[in-house]
Amino acid sequence: QVQLVESGGGLVQAGGSLRLSCAASGNFFRIINIGWYRQAPGKQRELVGVIASGDANYADSVKGRFTISRDNAKNTVYLQMNSLKPEDTAVYYCNTEVLDRGLRRGDYWGQGTQVTVSS
Repeated sequence: QVQLVESGGGLVQAGGSLRLSCAASGNFFRIINIGWYRQAPGKQRELVGVIASGDANYADSVKGRFTISRDNAKNTVYLQMNSLKPEDTAVYYCNTEVLDRGLRRGDYWGQGTQVTVSS
């Protein structure tokens, strides 16, 4: 079992910045990939960005504004969000795919953290 604990959400004015963190813990062998999704009211959950062993991949809507980074020693991923827009308002979820010690893949979600951008 894997636990993902997110932090860093909040209320910010348009043009501002926030940094989200997601720490993974539990009984797993290694993280295959880890990243962020978001879900705005009345909309489907969408990918924000994900990082595996190389560079991160981002949704077009956040390219150039958001940056994902990963601290492998801490099993933590960060989402630096700059130039925030009201349309970035959503619940942000951390997601990871891991290999357990039996080399089986598992997919896990965090509880979500609210990001609200005021105009």
